[in-house]
Amino acid sequence: MNLFYTPDIATRAELPSEEAAHCARVLRMTEGELIRLTDGKGNFYEAELTLVSNKHCQFHILKKETPEPLWSGHIHIAVAPTKNMDRIEWFAEKATEIGFDELSFLNCRFSERKVIKTERVDKILISAMKQSLKPCKPALHEMIDFRHFVRQPFTGQKFIAHCYDDLGEKKYLKEAAIPGSDALVLIGPEGDFSKEEVKLALDNGFTPISLGRSRLRTETAALVACHILNLANQIL
Repeated sequence: MNLFYTPDIATRAELPSEEAAHCARVLRMTEGELIRLTDGKGNFYEAELTLVSNKHCQFHILKKETPEPLWSGHIHIAVAPTKNMDRIEWFAEKATEIGFDELSFLNCRFSERKVIKTERVDKILISAMKQSLKPCKPALHEMIDFRHFVRQPFTGQKFIAHCYDDLGEKKYLKEAAIPGSDALVLIGPEGDFSKEEVKLALDNGFTPISLGRSRLRTETAALVACHILNLANQIL
């Protein structure tokens, strides 16, 4: 059964325009058929279509389900976007399939991209959420200056991944992460964070970590961090 994203389901029993077009024009569904919905906030719904047109699809909710989370804690990845947006969009898709909660974009000293449009990334998050049959859409934020971001309050573990060997000892993320805890990981641009940025993060309570001995590109590092935290927080 196809999954439709209906963020306003609490106040409106109608599919958003893009979802309605897919339902009516692509899937050619008709009144009386059953559909499965998610509000992106942790809930699934089973509903019956009551009106179908090219622009409007209304439904009647039959059942609501709130499944148990697949992982505990809150996983937040903050990454400096790459010059080629396809690579960051790939990360957003795969990280959603794996499972995480929040995505922020960082404007760093060595960032290859200083401006980002989040509309397309948000659509990718929605598509990946539906494709992987998850009831929660990761929160998405506009780009923010690194210095401002690291000074913001965050409840939970705070990590920064960097490649410098002369800025103190680094633990592997898989060893530093406490299962079940909220966690934020900073991933830098292709040229890494500057040393000044790393020191600023450490001064603001971030723990330096390594993602392993392999040299990773930005989007790969972000995905590895996401996967490590997801595995550490799996609910079996």
